[in-house]
Amino acid sequence: MKKTIVVAALSCALAGISGVALAGDAAAGKAKAAMCASCHGTDGNSMAPTFPKLAGQHEAYLVDALKQYRSGARNNAMMKPMVANLTDADIANLAAFYATQKAK
Repeated sequence: MKKTIVVAALSCALAGISGVALAGDAAAGKAKAAMCASCHGTDGNSMAPTFPKLAGQHEAYLVDALKQYRSGARNNAMMKPMVANLTDADIANLAAFYATQKAK
């Protein structure tokens, strides 16, 4: 229990320090996620082992990862064109959607 509280507090602190705004709209993210479904599944549960499952991932992690793909800091030939035109709001919405999904 104590460990859970410490982890939760640290996660909140890190999100605040990194400037990640966790105010995504999961409903808007679901609509935007159609472009992700062919690789990551409609609910973020990819059926292919080569594509990561996004369902249940931490929202802050997803925001950070998508922004890194978009900036080129995280290099992936498949992801770069997929995120190139995403706005910060799109990224926040996608992250909110996938964070609310259950990993299978």
